[in-house]
Amino acid sequence: RINLRMDVDQSRYLDAAKDAVKREAFNMQRSLDKGLLMDGLRHATEMLNELRTSILTPKNYYELYMMVTMELTHLNMYMSAEFIKENKIADLYELVQHAGNILPRLYLLITVGVVYIRSEECSRKDILQDLVEMCRGVQHPLRGLFLRNFLLTSTRDVLPDFDTKTAEEGSIDDSINFILLNFSEMNKLWVRMQHQGHTRDRSKREQERLELKLLVGTNLERLSRLEGVTVERYEKQILPAVLKQLVNCKDSIAQEYLMDCIIQVFPDEFHLRTLENTFLDTCCQPQSQVNVRNIIISIIGRLSNFAQADPANIPNEIKLFDIFSIKVTQIIQSRSEMPSEDIIALQSALMKLALNVYPTEVGYVNQVLQNTLIIFQNEESRANGCSGELSKLLRVPIDHYQDILIVLHLSAYPKLLRFLELCTRKELCMYIAEHIIETDTLIYSHDQVDQLLTLVECLVADCAEKPVSNIEDPDDFDCQQALVGRLVHQMTSQVPDQQFLILNTCKKHLVVGGNRRIRFTLPSLIFKAVSLCQTYHEVHEEDDKWEKKVTKILQYITSLLSALIKAEYWELSLRLYLQAALVCDAMGVSNAEAMGYEFISHAFAIYEEEVCDSKAQLMAISLIIATFEKTTNFCEENHEPLRSQCFRASSKLLKKPDQCRAVSLCAHLYWSGKNKEEGGNQLQNSTKVLECLKKAVRISNQCMEPTVQVQLFIELLNKYVYFLGNGCEEVSESVLSQLVGKIKEDLPGLESGDITRQIVNHFGTTLGFLEHHHELLF
Repeated sequence: RINLRMDVDQSRYLDAAKDAVKREAFNMQRSLDKGLLMDGLRHATEMLNELRTSILTPKNYYELYMMVTMELTHLNMYMSAEFIKENKIADLYELVQHAGNILPRLYLLITVGVVYIRSEECSRKDILQDLVEMCRGVQHPLRGLFLRNFLLTSTRDVLPDFDTKTAEEGSIDDSINFILLNFSEMNKLWVRMQHQGHTRDRSKREQERLELKLLVGTNLERLSRLEGVTVERYEKQILPAVLKQLVNCKDSIAQEYLMDCIIQVFPDEFHLRTLENTFLDTCCQPQSQVNVRNIIISIIGRLSNFAQADPANIPNEIKLFDIFSIKVTQIIQSRSEMPSEDIIALQSALMKLALNVYPTEVGYVNQVLQNTLIIFQNEESRANGCSGELSKLLRVPIDHYQDILIVLHLSAYPKLLRFLELCTRKELCMYIAEHIIETDTLIYSHDQVDQLLTLVECLVADCAEKPVSNIEDPDDFDCQQALVGRLVHQMTSQVPDQQFLILNTCKKHLVVGGNRRIRFTLPSLIFKAVSLCQTYHEVHEEDDKWEKKVTKILQYITSLLSALIKAEYWELSLRLYLQAALVCDAMGVSNAEAMGYEFISHAFAIYEEEVCDSKAQLMAISLIIATFEKTTNFCEENHEPLRSQCFRASSKLLKKPDQCRAVSLCAHLYWSGKNKEEGGNQLQNSTKVLECLKKAVRISNQCMEPTVQVQLFIELLNKYVYFLGNGCEEVSESVLSQLVGKIKEDLPGLESGDITRQIVNHFGTTLGFLEHHHELLF
C-alpha cells in the first residue's frame, strides 16, 4: 500500500480497520468454539492483516495494535487448553509458519511459540532464539517496532530468570541476550524512521518517533526486572552492549532518551559501580545535538537522593563529588558550543550534590564556584546573557546554609558575582541583605563586615559599569538604601572595642556611597555609635579608658554629621546633632559640656542659615528647646546664652501663632531646665517663666484672626495651669481669671464650624480641670 497518511482521513480509516478487526475476531472466536482450528487461524490471519497498514499515524496504529493483540489472547487461551493436553503444539508451531503474509505469520508464530515454550516439549532457548531472529523479516519501522514489542510482552513470563540445570531450559544469560538482541533491532528500526520521507517532514517524523520511544525503552525496563541480573552482569554484559548500540546509532533522539532510560530503570547500586569508567565516559561521546545537561543532572539527582536516604549507601571509596566534578569539566571542555545556561545548570546540580551528600564540606561548594569562575574567565563571552541562571546558582548556598557567614568563606563567590549584569547583581545583593535581616544573622567581626560590604558593593556605592537603562526608579533606589540602613544594625559585636572597629569599617564603605545614599545609611551608623557610647558607659567600672573611647566615638559621630551637612541634608542633620547632644550630656565625660555645646551650636546654625519654611522653623526650634531642656551638664555661663538664643529665635519667627507657641515653650527652659550650678536640680525661675508667658500673651493679642487668637489663649491658659500646678509662685489666680474672662468674652464671636467646636471642647475640658483641682492649685 502506498503511504498516503497526509491524504487519508485518519479517523475514518481507523474506524474501518477496527470494524474489520471486530468482525474477524468474532468469526475467529466462533470457529474456535466449534473446534475448527484452521478456520480460526484463517480469521486470525485476516484480522492481523489490518496491522499491515502504512497509513495510520503511530498513535492510531497503537490503538489498532492494542485491539488486535487483545483478541489474540483468546487464541492463546484456546491453544493452551487444547493442544498442550494432546501434545500437538509442535505440529501447530510448524503449521502457522505457512501463513501467506509475513506479518500475520510472525504474530501467529509468537502466539503459538509462547504456548510451545510453556508445554516444555522443546528447548526454550531455541524457540526464543528462533522467534527473535525471524522477526528480522519485518523491516518496516512502524510495523517492526510493534511486532517486536508484541514479542517482548508475550514472552515476559517465559524468559528464564535463573541459572537452570540444563542448556535446553535456558539461563539468565539467554534471557539477557534475547532482550539485548530485540532491543538492538528495535533501536535500529526506530532510528531508521528518521531517515524516511522528505526533509520538510523532519519535525513531524521526530514527533512520531518520540511517541514510539516507550516501545524501545520497554526492553531496558524488562532487563531491569530480571531477578538474575546482578551488578556484575550489568557491568560486564548489559551496560556495554546497550551503550555500544547507543553510540553506534549516532542518533541524537535515541541517545538522549536511552541514556535517560538507563538512569531511570536500573538500580542506584548498579549506577554507582559503573559510573566513573563506563556511563560518564559515554556521556562525552553522543551527538552534539544531545542535551547532555539533562542526562548528567538526572544521574546526579538520582544518586544524590540515594545518598540522602542513607549515607551508608555510598561506599567510602567512591568519591561521588570528585567523579562528577571531573567528568562535568571534561564534558564542558569537549563541547565548546554548549550554551552558558547548560553550563550553569550542570554546576548547580553539582552544588546540590555537594550540599546534600557532603553537607559539611564547604570546600566542595567553593570548588563548584571556582570551576564556574574559571570557565567564564577563560571565555567571558559565555557569561553574557546568563545572569538569571547564574543568580539562581549563587542563591543555592544562601538558601541551604541559612548563614551568610558561611557564604562569606566561599572565596570564589564575590568574583563570580561580578559576572552578573548590574540589575541582576543588585537583586541578588538585596536578597542577601534581606536574608540576613530575616534570619537575624549578626555580623560580629570587622573582617566579616568588610567582606559583606565588599560583596554588596553595588548597593553601597556607584559602580563603574552603567546599567542597561540609565533611568533608575527612585522608589527602587530608596528601597535598596533603606535595606542597607537596616543591614547596618545586623553588624553587632558583644565586645565594645570590636564594635568600634565594625563602625569604622562601615564608615569606610558607606561614606563614599554618594550624597543620595548617605541620608539612608549614615543615620543607622550614628545610632549604632550612640548605642556603643551607652555600652561603654554601662561598663565604665571595668574599663579605665572608657572616657577616651566615648570621646572618640563622639568625634566619629561628628565626622558622619559633617558628611550629611556637606550633602545638604539640613533637617536630618539638625535632628541628629540634637540626638548627639543628648548622648554627650548623658555620658558625663570630662569634655561633655564642650562637645554638647558644639552639637547644639551646629543645630542652631542649621536652623538660622538653612531652615526657611515657617512650619519647619517652628518644628526645628521646638526640637532645640526640648533637647536643651533635657540637658544637665552645662554651666550657667553656657546655659544662659543658649536659653537667650532660644528665646530670641522664638521671638523672630515669621508668623505670630508660631512665635506665641515657641515663646511659651521657652518658659520650660527657665523652670525645668538644669545646669551644673543647681546641682542637677531644676532652675524654677518663676520670674522668667512669667515673662515668657506674658510675652506669649502679648504676641497672641496681635493675631488678627479671632479663631486662632482664642485657640492660642486656651493653649496659654493650659501653660499657666501647668506652671501653677508645679509651684510657680508668679502665676496667680488673678492671672488665670483674666485669661479665662478674655476667652469667654471672645468665644461667642467665633463663626460656627468644626474648628470652633474643637476650641469650645478644649476650653470646656480646661475649665473642668480647674474646677476639679481648684483646691490643689490654689
